Amino acid sequence: MAYVNIWLHCIWGTKNRIPYLTEELLDKVINHIKENAIDKNIFIDTISGHKDHMHCLLGLGANMALSKVIQLLKGESSCWINRNKLTNLRFEWAVEYYCSSISESQLQNVRKYIYNQSEHHRFNSWEDENNAFISCMGVG
Repeated sequence: MAYVNIWLHCIWGTKNRIPYLTEELLDKVINHIKENAIDKNIFIDTISGHKDHMHCLLGLGANMALSKVIQLLKGESSCWINRNKLTNLRFEWAVEYYCSSISESQLQNVRKYIYNQSEHHRFNSWEDENNAFISCMGVG
């Protein structure tokens, strides 16, 4: 048996950064993503978002590929949103996503950061946040 403990902070946005995620819709989408994750044996520790993006702290299992987990979360949720006509326009997540490993010592900080997205974005734009993540990852 494999024993794996991999924590990942994943972020994905709406296509063209369209602010689809009103407070009411955001709650519905978060609840649906959590339910879907349980059905797919994906462990979500923390999830929250803002008008045009989501943050998710998840545990990656030994037999899980990150790309498949992200596909299951993003793809299924966008189909569900469109099938239930929860937006006026066709809903799509952007193709790209960001993901970074998190050490055990930083879990509480990341949880707090994810839970406080509304407050965080009162002072910081998605563009600033996005650029900071890309810079930290060394790809920008």
